Amino acid sequence: MIKACVIGWPISHSRSPLIHGYWLRLHGIDGSYTRKPVEPAQLQDFIRSLPTQGLAGCNVTIPHKEAVHALVKPADATTERLGAVNTVFLRDSEVMGTNTDGEGYVNNLRQAVPGFTMKDQRAMVLGAGGASLAVVNVLLEQGAAEVVVANRTVERADDLRRRFGTRVVPLPWEHIETHLPETALLVNTTSLGMTGQADLVLDLSRLPVDAVVSDIVYTPLRTRFLETAARRGNPVVEGLGMLLHQAVRGFSLWFGVVPQVTPELHDLVARDIDPGYQR
Repeated sequence: MIKACVIGWPISHSRSPLIHGYWLRLHGIDGSYTRKPVEPAQLQDFIRSLPTQGLAGCNVTIPHKEAVHALVKPADATTERLGAVNTVFLRDSEVMGTNTDGEGYVNNLRQAVPGFTMKDQRAMVLGAGGASLAVVNVLLEQGAAEVVVANRTVERADDLRRRFGTRVVPLPWEHIETHLPETALLVNTTSLGMTGQADLVLDLSRLPVDAVVSDIVYTPLRTRFLETAARRGNPVVEGLGMLLHQAVRGFSLWFGVVPQVTPELHDLVARDIDPGYQR
C-alpha cells in the first residue's frame, strides 16, 4: 500500500483527505491519505524520517510551508524562488519539496474562464502575505505585463517587488480603487471574506465589466466580494478550484496517476464545506 498524508498544526480542518481519497477510489489504487498533526517542534524529525515511515510523501499546510523549505531539497527553480513548500516527495530516498499553489491557481483560472490569458495584461493582487507569493509568481510566469500588489503595509508589497522584479508594482491599500480601470484580473489573497473574518469591501464601479475577479478563499464557497463582482457581470473564479488543482501533481508524484479535477470532485468537496450546496 502506498501511503501519503497532509501535515499542519492544527490539521483537522484539512479537506485534502477527501480529495485524495476520491482519486484513490476512482483509480482503484491500493493507497491511503490521512491527516497528521505535526507540532512545529516535531517538524524537523518528521520530515527527515519520511523515508523510514513508509510514506511516499506529504502535503504541507499552515504553519509549516516555509519551515519545510529549509528541510528538503527544492525540486525546481520556482520552489527555490518562493521559499515555501506545499508538497514533499521522495526521489531515490532523498526528501524533495515542491510548490503547486501557483499551478493550482492558474489551472483553476483556466478551467473557470476558458480562453482568458494574462499575457501583456495587468493584474492586481490584494495582499502581500505568504498566499500571494505563488499567485504573483505564476501571473508573471504567464506573461502579465504588470502585477500590482496592494497591501495595508506597503513595505510588504515592496518585498515582493524586490523578490520578483520591476513588473511588480507596490500599491497602498487606500489607492486600490483608483487603479482598477486598467485591471484585467483582480485577485484576493487575503483572509478577508473567509468564514469568521471581516468581509472584503471594495467599490468595484471603476473595474472593467469584463475583468476577471477571483478569490483564493473557499469557506464560504462564494465570498461576498465575488457575489458583488458577479452582480456587476464580471466573470468570477471561486477559491475551491485552486485547492483541487494544487492537489493534482502531488497525487501523481506519490501514486503514479495524473488525476483530473472533475465536477463530481468539486461537488463532493463543496458539499462538505456547505451541506446545502447545489450546482
